Amino acid sequence: MIIVLKPHATKRQVDHLIERIKTLGLKPMVSRGTERTIIGVIGSEDALRVQPLEVIPGVEKVMPVLKPYKLVSREFKPESSVIDLGAGVRVGGKSVVVMAGPCSVENRAMLFETARLVKRSGATVLRGGAFKPRTSPYSFQGLGEEGLKLLRDAAKATKMRVVTELMDTRDIRLINQYADVIQIGARNMQNFELLKEVGQLRKPVLLKRGLSATINEFLLAAEYILSQGNFDVVLCERGIRTFEDQTRFTLDLNAIPVIKKLSHLPVVVDPSHGTGSWEYVEPMAKAAVAAGADGLMIEVHPNPEVALSDGPQSLLPKRFETLMREVKKVAAAVGRSVSKEAER
Repeated sequence: MIIVLKPHATKRQVDHLIERIKTLGLKPMVSRGTERTIIGVIGSEDALRVQPLEVIPGVEKVMPVLKPYKLVSREFKPESSVIDLGAGVRVGGKSVVVMAGPCSVENRAMLFETARLVKRSGATVLRGGAFKPRTSPYSFQGLGEEGLKLLRDAAKATKMRVVTELMDTRDIRLINQYADVIQIGARNMQNFELLKEVGQLRKPVLLKRGLSATINEFLLAAEYILSQGNFDVVLCERGIRTFEDQTRFTLDLNAIPVIKKLSHLPVVVDPSHGTGSWEYVEPMAKAAVAAGADGLMIEVHPNPEVALSDGPQSLLPKRFETLMREVKKVAAAVGRSVSKEAER
């Protein structure tokens, strides 16, 4: 249920309403917009149905939320959210944010070289896996904490932000120490205990869509994070499994406008995983920006032939440089720009 307050509701009135909701055993979640304040109510709504909340000073109307997700919906927050990643990098505004780097952190030399090259081309967030979820238990699983330290050092040297994947609740404190953005991968999208744990952090979360998840399931996964109090969530479309076998996955560009209609959260697109082939990354990245994506996540490697993971979908730095020039043209054509260098 959503409680819409009057445009000029006072702080005292808002505080009184919040306390009233708490006395009913419910959890109030406050969204302060440019024009008015909205309070989402989490918990069993039976108590609210017999309470005349409309008569409380400052309340304009009480509305049921028909969708299964509440805090994620535009009913709760009509304005699009802008998520601050720090150092001047913001996802969801006029600028398109580019996250780039290797699939996995392999060694210091490779990571630092890649970080310098993607930064020079215009990326502002360094991506890289220190813990890698692999289909085969015999595949490279990442460098662990050593990889996290290398990511932090490379980001510091290039003045970029760091996004890396969290796979296990036992690693939350460790990854929280090094990452600016915590990624929840596609295979963990419905790991609800993990979602609740990152929901209790006050750090941006990049949530990837599951391989076979519907958009409703995707938004409900995000709801788990918001329901714990963390509203700094960025959604990532990275392709879904279909009957088509010419690409690794089917990159669902429909999801961008659909999610933006249903939710206030920003949407980033990963065409590297979405296609599984470097040849298709550039056209799908440009299509994603044209469709309204707030950011891109691109895999880049200086020598994909020897990459320890996902070499076939990784761009060479020169191709990434070309892609960035083309993406800037598309962004300009739809009234946006590619985010500039982050300030420190």
